[in-house]
Amino acid sequence: MQRRNFMLKTTAALAFGGLALAGCTTTGTDSNKGTASTNESKRQSIDASVDGTMSRLFTTVKGSRELVSKARGVLVFPSVLQAGFIVGGQYGEGALRVGGSTVGYYSTISGSFGLQAGAQSKALIFLFMTQDALDKFRNTDGWSVGGDASVALVTVGANGAIDSNTATAPVEVFVLTNAGLMGDLSLQGTKVSRLKI
Repeated sequence: MQRRNFMLKTTAALAFGGLALAGCTTTGTDSNKGTASTNESKRQSIDASVDGTMSRLFTTVKGSRELVSKARGVLVFPSVLQAGFIVGGQYGEGALRVGGSTVGYYSTISGSFGLQAGAQSKALIFLFMTQDALDKFRNTDGWSVGGDASVALVTVGANGAIDSNTATAPVEVFVLTNAGLMGDLSLQGTKVSRLKI
């Protein structure tokens, strides 16, 4: 009986904490305006992290540079922190690059329910392979995986490299962890919104 009460209280506390965290990170984008110097510093920090993430991708995943070069746009979230126990959530900030230049800054958020424990970080790299997919992304106020676009996870073949010829979805995504490329993850429901910085 005590264990059941403990589990109920723990679950309720984690659910409340998760909702509080989501509320803090999803309050209106007007709260992101801040001062010009703070925004400039944040943009520089995000850009530096994006550069590092792309270098790590190219170093660790054979064939990734070729696939990225075929993309019309690349949306990079260098560090998406995921935490939870029964109720979980994830949040990260990143940049959209077109033609090698940053054209906007974005946040990603998602929630989950089920058996999970601890915290981990991963990088998400979305490749918009067609101009239509990129335009649809840029012309929406809030974009979600599964709702606004279907994405395909990039996986490594038997030869230890990706085959850019088989990556035919309009939006391809790399999920990069400290251990390497993940290929068995669902991104369904992941939401992306523009940051006003």
